[in-house]
Amino acid sequence: MIGGRALAVIDCRFDLMAPEAGKRAYLTAHIPGARYADLNRDLAAPVGPATGRHPLPSPDLLALLLGLLGIANGVQVVAYDAANGSIAARLWWMLRWLGHFEAAVLERGFAAWVAMGGALESGDVAPAAMHFSARVDSLAVSSSAEVLEASRNPLRLVVDARAPERYTGAVEPLDPIAGHVPGAVNHPFTANLSADGRFLAKPLLRRRWEERLAGTPPANVIAMCGSGVTACHNLLSLEAAGLTGAKLYAGSWSEWIRDPTRPVAGGSEP
Repeated sequence: MIGGRALAVIDCRFDLMAPEAGKRAYLTAHIPGARYADLNRDLAAPVGPATGRHPLPSPDLLALLLGLLGIANGVQVVAYDAANGSIAARLWWMLRWLGHFEAAVLERGFAAWVAMGGALESGDVAPAAMHFSARVDSLAVSSSAEVLEASRNPLRLVVDARAPERYTGAVEPLDPIAGHVPGAVNHPFTANLSADGRFLAKPLLRRRWEERLAGTPPANVIAMCGSGVTACHNLLSLEAAGLTGAKLYAGSWSEWIRDPTRPVAGGSEP
């Protein structure tokens, strides 16, 4: 309980290069009572021929999963991951997508908990199943067609959360084609954090975002990344800065390149 409200702590630790490592780390040690949500199996649907690497599950299946994790409407959720919040933010956004606003990300994640001497436990946690009723915000998600339109519309802005070298196409460790959506601008999700891994103070965070958006209203912004995960960190930071209304391109780069007719750019955009 927190402030008299039921609490669900969700461990989202995950490593794209070692997909089973997060669950192993969870079983070894986690915050007491925390339940585990796997990025590939729980926070994404199976990959299809036209999808990105982490397609969104159907709202009904996600609502069922949330109930199995012990999350009901009104339950406060705190998600954490290994350090920077990039995976936990995916769950935070998915909860918002289904109309659940009692959600937060633990700053600096599991490392911060350990550093403060927080208690730990091992093994799995099987919470009592709850009922979660979804209230889907269908306007929170952008399609590839909408991203294409936005990339050509000077009144809209596509923001790519990947590291600069992936955005420019200098390297691409995960997807078969390098580059970015033409017209998209780069705002690496790590730019939201200070050197110690904490979110920047709100005034500085807001100033950085206002410089990046260059006058584009947040409601005209589409956030993307490689597969719709770290883009959620940008959406979380926009909200923390008081700039709400941006949408998620859930398929992101890994979906964009599935269609060879979609344009690809290399090098930085102005």
